[in-house]
Amino acid sequence: MPTDAHTKHRRADAASAPYTDAEGFTFHLLRIPEDIPMLHRWFQPERASFWLMRDKTEAEIGQVYKRLMDSGHATAYLGCKGGHPAFLAECYDPAHDRIRAFYDVQPGDLGMHLFIGPSDVRIPGYTRTVFFALMRFMFEHLGAARIVVEPDANNTRIHAINRAAGFVYDRNVAFPEKIASLAFCTQRDFEQATTAIA
Repeated sequence: MPTDAHTKHRRADAASAPYTDAEGFTFHLLRIPEDIPMLHRWFQPERASFWLMRDKTEAEIGQVYKRLMDSGHATAYLGCKGGHPAFLAECYDPAHDRIRAFYDVQPGDLGMHLFIGPSDVRIPGYTRTVFFALMRFMFEHLGAARIVVEPDANNTRIHAINRAAGFVYDRNVAFPEKIASLAFCTQRDFEQATTAIA
């Protein structure tokens, strides 16, 4: 695996360097075990099927995230709005992930997965707002040069949001549990795409 300093995972120190997005989203490191019961509730509905956690117990979810947080090359963050948890983000170094088998990892690449928690109020454009908040966090606070995603090829909703954020799709790749669509976005791509939206 590559060990170049530029590809090592960058973890935000939420305690000494808190980050609040322009939209008011604050990012915190996932707390284990305190946050696990909430994640277990979030992952139960049918809408969470793409996350592949619906069949896991609280204990199993806790184990998954403890391994992730202890890995040294991935970090889970909770995004909060108004003091209430709103979404879960996993940021990881592709050089230590299975996706490295499908493309040449570049210095500054950072992968991400996003799960938006349930809400009692439907807000038009909310998913896009959260997604863009995470992108800004990764570029501005984690120092990503390029963001890598590999969503399920059948998840048409996230593809529309990815493209709105400036992601350029490369190709589909086969994972054991899904066909994934590999896509990339630089900060310039993101700024150009979101400026055009604004």
